[in-house]
Amino acid sequence: MMKIGIMGGTFNPIHNVHLLMAEEAARQFKLDEVWFMPSKNPPHKKGADIVSAAHRTRMICHAIEGNPKFVFSDLELRREGTTYTSDTLEIIEKENPDCEIYFILGGDSLREIETWHKPAFVMSHCHILAADREDETGKQLKEKAEELRKTYKAKISFITDRHFFQQTAPAAAKREVCRLPDPGCRDEIYPFSQSVWL
Repeated sequence: MMKIGIMGGTFNPIHNVHLLMAEEAARQFKLDEVWFMPSKNPPHKKGADIVSAAHRTRMICHAIEGNPKFVFSDLELRREGTTYTSDTLEIIEKENPDCEIYFILGGDSLREIETWHKPAFVMSHCHILAADREDETGKQLKEKAEELRKTYKAKISFITDRHFFQQTAPAAAKREVCRLPDPGCRDEIYPFSQSVWL
């Protein structure tokens, strides 16, 4: 059975933490592919200043170029109306019945997942891979994960790696380029995103 990781979000712009999370998720959970799937109209960012889908598509494709496991998906960009994760998972399951779906997300998203549209459906139709932390926040995330497992019988695992922990400060991640041995994380990612914003 093929194992597909889904990396969602606005990618406004894509940055190093996104790439690190995808890289570590693929390595640790032996994913065959990681789909980078930008949202068109996410419910939690209505009215936000989001650059065009065309610009975000260019940034993502440039950032993931060279990594054979990274795949760009325009599934949510092609849909009209608000894009809900529950609907996305349902479509992926119908189009890929023999695949196992892993949904990659950050710690903040894990804490807020019960506020999502149809959270029970989401947690029963994918294996959640959440970014771990080594500080007090990490302890709280593990407690939240255990709560979700008991309430929803959710499958939740954590992406853990010391190099990853060192790179997950949001402000630093958007300023600095992380150099990994894999070609999926390229030196020109951030300069390219800057040029799109200008």
